[in-house]
Order: sequence, then structure tokens, then C-alpha cells
Amino acid sequence: MPMSDIKIYPATGTWVVRANGAVVGESTRAMELYQRDYPFVIYFPREDIAAAVLDPSDRTLICDDRGQGLFYHVSSPEGLITNAAYTLTSPTEAVAALADHIAFDAGKVTVEQL
Repeated sequence: MPMSDIKIYPATGTWVVRANGAVVGESTRAMELYQRDYPFVIYFPREDIAAAVLDPSDRTLICDDRGQGLFYHVSSPEGLITNAAYTLTSPTEAVAALADHIAFDAGKVTVEQL
């Protein structure tokens, strides 16, 4: 895939991720990933996410565009949200800037700019 199909930018402002209303992370250092015609994805630096809410999943991520990674379940006040977050453990060169970042499934948790 041509590298021009992937664009990564610093996300402007402050971004927050909430799991069932509880804030699990907030960052002014998030990154935006644009990939083909998909909706953009916000990646949070790992240290900006509460580590206690991330439970490793058995599910793995394999993507020709982004590389390989792992999923996490996210703990919330109402229980575990399965496979709601992921990280790239072996990113491709095109997304190397996203190493040590975590993205969230916006259909399972809330990711928004404050």
C-alpha cells in the first residue's frame, strides 16, 4: 500500500476516552490516523491511559497497513468492555509514530475532543 494512503498528524487540543462515562484516559499528545476512506482514529500515548483499566485480550490484530498488535478489554464501572482497545506491537514503517500508543473502538467507548 502506498504510504500516501496513510496520514498521521498530532491531534489538536485535548482528547479524552470514556468507558461507560468513566474517564480512562486524557491527552494533549494524541495522534490522528487517516487511512484511506475510513473514519480517522485517535491514538493515545500509553502513559496517558490508566493502565489499571486495560486487561489483555487473546485477540490479536493483523493488518497489512498498520502491522501487528494486541487487543485489550477495558474495565468500566458497569463491567468489562471486550476488545475495546488495541495497540500496535509491530507497526509498519508507515505508522511507526504510533508505537507505544493505544487506540479505542469508538463503537464501544467514547473518544472525543474536549
